[in-house]
Amino acid sequence: MLVPGSKFPDFKLTACVSIDKGKEFATVATQDFAGKWLVFYSYPKDFTFVCPTEIVEFDKKAKDFADRGAVVLGGSTDNEFSHLAWRQSHADLAKISHKLVHITPMFAAQIGILHPEAQVALRATIIVDPTGVVRYATANDLSVGRNVNEVLRVLDGLQTEELCACDWKKGDETLSAKLKKSA
Repeated sequence: MLVPGSKFPDFKLTACVSIDKGKEFATVATQDFAGKWLVFYSYPKDFTFVCPTEIVEFDKKAKDFADRGAVVLGGSTDNEFSHLAWRQSHADLAKISHKLVHITPMFAAQIGILHPEAQVALRATIIVDPTGVVRYATANDLSVGRNVNEVLRVLDGLQTEELCACDWKKGDETLSAKLKKSA
């Protein structure tokens, strides 16, 4: 899996962007996010049980991410047609505003999020800074959902460019400059 300090690779992927007829799909590419923070998350499969809870939660927090200059982009190794069918059949997913990309198996392997046995995307989250550098990367087993509030907390911490203690949250003081020298 990509680690902090790695360059996030260039990509060009097809996304389900809407359930409106004729507006369902679009191509998304690296340059669409130039100069912005990118919160890229993956989930194992469409038409499952844990995945929609995360997708909906990321969407509920979309404004919080946008207020921080971050774009949320989610997806799985299921293709854009599967994403569309799932969104059309699931009332909560029909309402989401962020894009769900088809993470090609080649791209999933390139960024290290392909489950070795199931051959689906791991439940991974990668935060990429405005220069294209990975600043945070985590993955859960397929059965356990992630905490979107924690992703926001980490983004806040990264954006301070300071040292942030365990359980630090936006508004808390960061660690002193004296401690930074020994970090």
